[in-house]
Amino acid sequence: MTPPESLLLEGLRVVDLTRLLPGPLCTMLLGDYGAEVVKVEDTVAGDPTCAVGREIDGTGSFFWLLNRNKKSLAVNLKTSQGREILRRLALRSDVLVEGFRPGVMERLGLDYGTLKSLHPGLIYVSITGYGQKGPYRERAGHDLNYTALAGLLDLSAAPGEGPVMPAVQIADIAAGTLMALASIFMALYARRRSGEGCHVDISMTRGLLPWLVYAAATPEGGEELPRRGCGHLTGAYGCYNIYETADNKYMTLGALEPHFWQNFCHAVGRPHWVERQFDPAFQEQLTEELRALFKEKTQEEWVEFFARHDACCEPVLDLHAAAAHPLAREEGFWIEVSRPGGASQRQPGFPLLFSGRGGELRLPPPRLGEHTEEILAWLDYSRAEIAALLAEGVARAG
Repeated sequence: MTPPESLLLEGLRVVDLTRLLPGPLCTMLLGDYGAEVVKVEDTVAGDPTCAVGREIDGTGSFFWLLNRNKKSLAVNLKTSQGREILRRLALRSDVLVEGFRPGVMERLGLDYGTLKSLHPGLIYVSITGYGQKGPYRERAGHDLNYTALAGLLDLSAAPGEGPVMPAVQIADIAAGTLMALASIFMALYARRRSGEGCHVDISMTRGLLPWLVYAAATPEGGEELPRRGCGHLTGAYGCYNIYETADNKYMTLGALEPHFWQNFCHAVGRPHWVERQFDPAFQEQLTEELRALFKEKTQEEWVEFFARHDACCEPVLDLHAAAAHPLAREEGFWIEVSRPGGASQRQPGFPLLFSGRGGELRLPPPRLGEHTEEILAWLDYSRAEIAALLAEGVARAG
């Protein structure tokens, strides 16, 4: 139960009680950089993502994308023996991450207060939509609801149009996964000084607050809040916008700084645009002229053109093109994950580099209960006890 040497998070042990997206992505990233992650699943169906996406070796492709570098312990927490297994595991771990509704872990006798009395150094992370307290603590929700209630979704549209459905799960990842990661490292740093762990309350709605800092910069005192498509970064200015090309593809223009805008204007032979970059009276005309300009060339032609000019102008790529882009060819950007027997999936790799080094693929996504017997033995259960737990349905081996 010890990860290979030299990995950044070697020696960090994490109990993963989460399902779906925010928690599993958080714990997978910890595993990618050396943490030992034990994924605790129920004995019947496991994580629901097993049924999402195309089937790969009997498991959904979405599960593959979220659960490399983990071991699977399948245990029935509705039984007293199953809860004892989890207590033993928590006592030997540094971090526990759970994503149940508030009150569930308390009813199981596995809440922070109970486990803290046994293991004061435990860092216990709870990821929910609305937090452990407040009027919405018991309320169900998903990514779309959190972005809506935080005020972010209302800003995501063109002028005069309704909100646009986000293409990715903003709250789940930015406010769930990444806030949980940040909180874990803060808590680990604090534990080095005090020896004490803590309970981290992750609200995915609250976690969107940093995403609103630019939008919320409008001065108080009667001035309007930002309106859809009318902010500096949401379509109000021609110099920062999206434009269709001759082949019905798109280019992004991000020439906000005057020197980039000047480079752009001179490159396309429109020097008279330079001084009117932020002229409110000129923006509608400028945007229309830019639309006409970008329609003169294909996306490929614009890419080739702007490769010679420093003007913050890049193509809008679909996922296949993005995966084939030169940026994506860097080592560890995309990785091939395989199970013994040949089943494999190409998936996004390691987002962080430390002195040039990314993470490592040590384990493929586990089958349900694949490591149950190994982990129970490590928790000092005898062979006879393990056999009894399996026979009684308290645990399941993969």
